[in-house]
Amino acid sequence: MPHSSDSSDSSSFSQSPPPSKQDSSDDMRKVQRREKNRIAAQKSRLRQTQKADTLHLESEDLERQNAALRREIKQLTEEMKHFTSMLSSHEPLCSILTCPPPPPEVLYATHSFHQPHISSPRFQH
Repeated sequence: MPHSSDSSDSSSFSQSPPPSKQDSSDDMRKVQRREKNRIAAQKSRLRQTQKADTLHLESEDLERQNAALRREIKQLTEEMKHFTSMLSSHEPLCSILTCPPPPPEVLYATHSFHQPHISSPRFQH
């Protein structure tokens, strides 16, 4: 009977040598590195989630501030319309607007208060 290639030929199967101390140490390092990487990835995902939560809360707060400012703008616009209307109804009746303005020297005249009133001729004996 001829020798076939699929018989138990030791050259077709690669047998690994028994694990050495070096291989065992490398396997331990791989396991430790994977564990360390798993923990780091978990922490990274947690930080990412916390950051997203913080941004969400900040966004909600800014939306509330924006709404409050829009209400204030609306209220101030209404107030401005009211005062503009009051001014428009007052202008035709205002006596100050119909008189010419006083000259600047009247507005900014210097007063001499340093002379006593007693120097007036009425108060002299």
